[in-house]
Amino acid sequence: MPTSPGRPPLEGVLIADFSRVLAGPYATMLLADLGADVVKVESPAGDDTRHWVPPRRDDTGTYYLAINRNKRSIVLDLKDADDLAVAHELSTRADVLIHNFKPGGLDRFGLGYDDVATRNPRAVYCSISGFGSTGGAHLPGYDLLVQAMSGLMDLTGDPDGQPFRAGISVFDVMTGLHSVIGILAALRHREVTGEGQHVETNLLSTAMSSLVNQTSAYVAGGVVPHRMGNSHLSLFPYEPLATGDGDLVIAAGNDGQYRRLVQALGAPELADDPRFATVGDRNDHREELRPLLLERLATRTAQEWFAELSDAGIPCGPINDVRGGVELAESLGLEPVVEVGGIPTVRNPIRFSATPARYDLPPPGLDDHGEEIRRWLGFGPHPHDDVPPHTAQELP
Repeated sequence: MPTSPGRPPLEGVLIADFSRVLAGPYATMLLADLGADVVKVESPAGDDTRHWVPPRRDDTGTYYLAINRNKRSIVLDLKDADDLAVAHELSTRADVLIHNFKPGGLDRFGLGYDDVATRNPRAVYCSISGFGSTGGAHLPGYDLLVQAMSGLMDLTGDPDGQPFRAGISVFDVMTGLHSVIGILAALRHREVTGEGQHVETNLLSTAMSSLVNQTSAYVAGGVVPHRMGNSHLSLFPYEPLATGDGDLVIAAGNDGQYRRLVQALGAPELADDPRFATVGDRNDHREELRPLLLERLATRTAQEWFAELSDAGIPCGPINDVRGGVELAESLGLEPVVEVGGIPTVRNPIRFSATPARYDLPPPGLDDHGEEIRRWLGFGPHPHDDVPPHTAQELP
């Protein structure tokens, strides 16, 4: 039965967000969408991504707008004694503190894990780094460096060309997701035990896990994977193939899909050819099979084949630009864009039947909520000791 919208699942969880750029802010936005009260602590210069332009909307980088909705901003200069006192009070009240300073970088301000845990033993403390807090603690945590050093770039690009980075900061995003998982698990542990803990994530460990079959090829099989362009090490056809007017991605992931593919292409005999009968056979003889498929695909346009092959249950699709991807999601009823305070943002991808994501606040301007948060923490003339920040603003 349909249910009426309930309270957001993380309502009442206060997050002190000392992170900046991508991994941390992406994690805290996802948590904020689920109802957490996120206080975004910024230096006087503000989050770097505010100024990463172009592209921009008005005077703000769209990069910043992508990952900072549903938050409130306060500027705190941690070298200033009064501002540091505010930061300490915020960390004492917070359910979660998250940052991506270099390991140990907050210790000198009394905001390292040990200090925060002493003041607030129930706090979940999440630190994000590039290469961990041991041997790689001194290394700067830039996604591009991790793409290079993890092996991802060596796997990306044409076999005879140069390595390429992914089109997004893929390990920053994945580390943000892993941080959310860690925070939620630690909050569940606290619910059972009453105790907080230190959650650590880093980009290189995320890369090792996220390279999945490629890292497994080496650690379990002793095989060092190599760059294959758009081809797949273990599957064929599983790549873009030329049609009469452009490429179409075809992803025949098993023998049944391959049989349906060659049937739809008018070449059923290719299903029983012993060179191509199984996944392993097709991989061994992919250079013989590819021209046979291309010969038949050349007889129609990519759009015609997309329609026909999709109807036959064969995974395939055109190669869209970003606009085409958004338009496809819209055409499928996924409603990918949600406007928050006049700012178009991309909808949280999780759907709940009873507790939908919220979209209450647009990405904040620098220090937009500084006075309000200071009052709530007791550093102004009218503290609201029992009222969370998002409610304090609404009081008379």
